[in-house]
Amino acid sequence: MSTYVYGITHTSQPSLPDDVDGVGDPPRPVRILRQGELAAIVSDAPEELRPKRRDLLAHQRVLDAAGEGGVVLPIRFASISPDDSTVTTVLAERADHLLERLRVLDGKTEYNLKASHDEEAVLRLVVADNDEIRALAKANREAGDGAHQDKVRLGEMVAAALQTREAADAELLQQELGTAAEAVSVGPPSTGWLANLSFLIDRSSAEQFLSAVDQLRRHHPHLELRVNGPLPPYSFVDTPGQHAEDSTAEALKAAAAQPTNE
Repeated sequence: MSTYVYGITHTSQPSLPDDVDGVGDPPRPVRILRQGELAAIVSDAPEELRPKRRDLLAHQRVLDAAGEGGVVLPIRFASISPDDSTVTTVLAERADHLLERLRVLDGKTEYNLKASHDEEAVLRLVVADNDEIRALAKANREAGDGAHQDKVRLGEMVAAALQTREAADAELLQQELGTAAEAVSVGPPSTGWLANLSFLIDRSSAEQFLSAVDQLRRHHPHLELRVNGPLPPYSFVDTPGQHAEDSTAEALKAAAAQPTNE
């Protein structure tokens, strides 16, 4: 029977409430695997597992319940290991690393920020900041919309200026908000966002961080900022710069891990 892994905590952490159920239909009972100073929160893995709302919420509820008793390293949804023995072996082999991450993440939470541009507002800024774009746009208007090559050139200049502005604003967000964070993780690029940033925040500093986000909104109205949190610190379970194949989740799945059905 494959083992579904929710998170990792200290062996000394209190047990979960009896009414906490795991993923699957019917829900699998959640149990604790202990190895030395570490414990893994697990259940039997369903034969088929898809990212349905029911199971996503079940995964989150288990982590929330475990987090009430202390620090937990959250493992991402659908992390399935071949069996219990593989999980306890990983706990033993990676004990130093996992205990260090538990120490670092104690009392911390994650906020994810995704940023995009208000198209009209940023276009006005780009034109206002670039004399050459303004001059060419004016010349095109005075020439009755301008020649085709001039319109193409203007479009290319505006596109390049917008790209430069995106990079500058992404750096601004990381610098300004990073001062209120314990650590910052840059997420993979995605269509529609100029920045995808996760911030590790001390729970006592959460209001300060959210206040800094609001201040950025006021001072830079061309930025559209979407904040999600507080979240389990998924982006900080592993050491920054660690290769994906060496991550805790990948180690728990192991080479023979059962794939999740799509």
